[in-house]
Amino acid sequence: MIQNPILRGFHPDPSIVRAGDDYYIATSTFEWWPGIRISHSRDLVHWETLTYVTAPTAQDAFCPGTPATKTGLQSDTQDAVGTPGAAGTPNAAGTPDVVGALDLKGVGPSQGIWAPCLTRAEGKFWLLCTVVNSFYCNMYDTRNYLLTAEDIMGPWSAPVPLNNFGFDPSLFHDDDGRKYMVSMVTDHRVPKKYAGRIILQEYDAVAGRMMGPVREIYQGTRIFLEGPHIFKRDGWYYLFSADTGTGEGHGQTIQRARSVWGPYEMYRCEKAGRTTNDESYSILTSRHHPDHPLQKAGHADLVQTQTGEWYMVHLCGRPLESRNPADAPRFAGERRYPLGRETAIQRVRWTDEGWPKLSNGTVLADVEVTAPALPECPFPEKPARDDFDAPRLDNEYQSLRIPMTEEYLSLTARPGWLRMYGREGLASLFRQSLIARRRSAFCFTALTCMEFEPDYFKQMAGLIVMYDTENYLYLHVSRDEDAGKCISILRAENKAYTYPAGYIPAPEHERIYFKVQVRREMLQFYWHAGEQTEYEPVGECFDCSFLSDEACTQGWFTGGMVGLCCQDLTGFGKYCDFDYFEYADED
Repeated sequence: MIQNPILRGFHPDPSIVRAGDDYYIATSTFEWWPGIRISHSRDLVHWETLTYVTAPTAQDAFCPGTPATKTGLQSDTQDAVGTPGAAGTPNAAGTPDVVGALDLKGVGPSQGIWAPCLTRAEGKFWLLCTVVNSFYCNMYDTRNYLLTAEDIMGPWSAPVPLNNFGFDPSLFHDDDGRKYMVSMVTDHRVPKKYAGRIILQEYDAVAGRMMGPVREIYQGTRIFLEGPHIFKRDGWYYLFSADTGTGEGHGQTIQRARSVWGPYEMYRCEKAGRTTNDESYSILTSRHHPDHPLQKAGHADLVQTQTGEWYMVHLCGRPLESRNPADAPRFAGERRYPLGRETAIQRVRWTDEGWPKLSNGTVLADVEVTAPALPECPFPEKPARDDFDAPRLDNEYQSLRIPMTEEYLSLTARPGWLRMYGREGLASLFRQSLIARRRSAFCFTALTCMEFEPDYFKQMAGLIVMYDTENYLYLHVSRDEDAGKCISILRAENKAYTYPAGYIPAPEHERIYFKVQVRREMLQFYWHAGEQTEYEPVGECFDCSFLSDEACTQGWFTGGMVGLCCQDLTGFGKYCDFDYFEYADED
């Protein structure tokens, strides 16, 4: 059996493709670098984090001498058509700035890379995605790109710019060799002319550009659709779209036509359970079942196994009982989702009339799904503790907006340790020294050991549990004029900042050990120093449910992360050495 979610914690907007006996899922990464996470399976049961489109490993340009233009979306040193520009100037550590990796500097929380679409045709992989530069405003900036690769591990081509009418682009390969891009359309006018629109335009793969007219194939006066994909089966073109936003009303809708240009007819699924005429005929949704364990079901993609079985991957969310206050500025009273939007999978069958539907006969996502008739293929389990002995960081880690070159960290300056050079503050959208991994369970423990001797109160390093640059709990070492070297907690909730534990004196020139335990809504920090072995609690037991989707006022599309960081607001680049980082799920 397959246990859902298959990709736990912060894996939204899944797009799946099969290449022979291998299955790959691409998911959104937003402001986290590297961009576009690729997960891999051979049986649809067991999954591994394989790579990222913008870098084969989490630190592709980490080691001196690594080619900086190897893969991925280009930085702002590129010209308009994606031709590599001049190499960056040497940085403080003597290595070049990364040119070939995705440049997300300056994008806000939950912006950046959205909704990748991964397909395979003509012996290579095709990947479309949106780079969102501005979203929480009247006029959205949504830049759509196409990349290709013969191998899923890359190298990936320079990005080809497409039309920018909206986000969630998808590429359809027709059986006559022609290709079409379908996407939703954003509308900045007040009021909008339609609740939602879907457009289609042909793509010339030889010339590497869009061609011909841009046509609307869906105009919704009441029903909003996004995340569209087009499939072809038995002479029918199927338009498979997410409906009704990304919250608890989310769902998945399907339409079909005899021509790729339409007109498309919506499948009026008898199990949809519509309560108003403004509601979509969803073939997958949880909106009428608030007690179902997999909420927010929608934004799906289809795949057929080599044995002829059909499956659907989709995003979902698992809520806490905690809710936003009744007077919250956004999503008042809504439940909170600390793990973000995750990826699940469902078995699909086709009706006699030629429509896909869930094999369970309902529109509700199953927590347990029958696996396909494929050989079982588990992957080796990673150890909980990372001792930083490898030449590169593990690919579970991501950084905020920029790659961690040796200007920011080093695994060779002190072998067996991660040296992190302090850069900008935790609110920075440009140059943070921070690495983090997804929290994948409601309950977990994370630990680290560090050596850090700050000279000023503007120098900090430690262990962070965060949602974005405006919401986090940060246990760190710093210096205070009265307390000297000290331990403290910085709490940020939608830009409201407090130091709830004060400043606890810490011994000079001794190792500091940090631990955090999270039990659903509650979080407790601990520490000890030197040869002492007993952890002492730091501060109160916090309600950490604000580190969740729906609770954050700026962005609510990513998920909870836990990791290490270092700041030096003096500009001197004070470093911290971390001996290890350990993370273990405990649900």
